[in-house]
Amino acid sequence: MTAYRYDGTFAGFLTCAWDALERGIDPEAFLLPDGGASLWEVWEPATDREKARRLYAALKQRVSPAFQKLIARGFLTCLPDKELALLTLIRRGLREGDRVRLDLSDPVMARVNLALAKMWTEWDHLKGFVRFSDLDGVLVGEIEPKNRVLPLLAGHFAARYSGEQIVLYDRTHHEAFLSHRGRWKLVPAEDFRMGPAGETERSYRAMWRKYYQTIAIEGRTNPKCQSTHLPKRYRHVMTEFLTDEEMDTALPGRALERGRTDQKAP
Repeated sequence: MTAYRYDGTFAGFLTCAWDALERGIDPEAFLLPDGGASLWEVWEPATDREKARRLYAALKQRVSPAFQKLIARGFLTCLPDKELALLTLIRRGLREGDRVRLDLSDPVMARVNLALAKMWTEWDHLKGFVRFSDLDGVLVGEIEPKNRVLPLLAGHFAARYSGEQIVLYDRTHHEAFLSHRGRWKLVPAEDFRMGPAGETERSYRAMWRKYYQTIAIEGRTNPKCQSTHLPKRYRHVMTEFLTDEEMDTALPGRALERGRTDQKAP
């Protein structure tokens, strides 16, 4: 029995998938670099971007563009053992064609579709629930998503704030989105500190909190209904639910120094 250990990147996963397809292996698990010991024989193929590129291109040419996108988006989900599920679909897709994607009775396809639906719901929520603070001319915010939605949010915010410099940090996956006038990139960011806000920003935060406290009719407060419109799991990174002291604890120490980016928004 075999397990693959890879670097956590999509290219690393596709490299392992290439190796498994070439050897005719059904691995028991995929492990990350910090995944600890394993009871299985562990193979660690070095990430080969050329193999990853060729396999990714084959998904489009031999199956369909929609199937190719499904595999790429599926990798961003928080589906448990997503690599095993995606490898199963890749194997079937290359053998049977695009009918795999349309087979809603297949349990693996059903699990991936459900995970994708949940990811797109989270993505849609965060487009409205992200709160930015203006810190010395830079719009800075934080999210803590279950799925790795930051690559999907990047184009949205780069286009929406095309004239601004933006830093948006993903606490869960330890990466930051940096945007400067519509050009953006994603960078790893283990250490993230917000830093103190100026008086103008603090006054805007105070207005947000005042608005939240006064908008509801006291005698008709309905916390359960409110939670359906504003889920509680997003509130710990939202301005109206935090004090200045709680907010001023995380802005990327070095990310702003790399703020001039070189990737165009799609």
